[in-house]
Amino acid sequence: MAKKARKTQQAGGTPATVALTAAGVDFTVHSYDHDPAHPSYGEEAAEAMGVSPDRVFKTLVADVDGALTVAVVPVAGSLDLKALASAVGGKRAAMADPALAERTTGYVRGGISPLGQRKRLPTVLDDSAKAHATVCVSAGRRGLEVELSPTALAELTGAVLAPIGRA
Repeated sequence: MAKKARKTQQAGGTPATVALTAAGVDFTVHSYDHDPAHPSYGEEAAEAMGVSPDRVFKTLVADVDGALTVAVVPVAGSLDLKALASAVGGKRAAMADPALAERTTGYVRGGISPLGQRKRLPTVLDDSAKAHATVCVSAGRRGLEVELSPTALAELTGAVLAPIGRA
């Protein structure tokens, strides 16, 4: 049986939704019952919301030349680490240690949001986001997503748009 996403206009109370509300941005919160056995947080979100995986973006934290950097890419693909490094003027990128990513952002793995992070990190949003009127990203908790315009997402995170995703 398919999971049903619940749609609400309420802020929800995570640091991500608080930041969106404070900025006066139009957004929609989608919640669903997270299944810990599901192999992919992002694909689970897309399925539960009935949204194309091209519109649901995952938040990944990478180490670029010793500096943590946030990459936001569609769940339907993967992150091109070389392209991420290039997008921020770096030479080498590797995925960050998950525990360090959690401590730095203030979120748990599978619920890391590009919004409302404990420490603001350089952020790169895959340029495929521009093809959509709205995109979905984690709202800061497993089973909770926010839908907003890619322009608002880029502005609030200070993101650079670059082709960092791979199909």
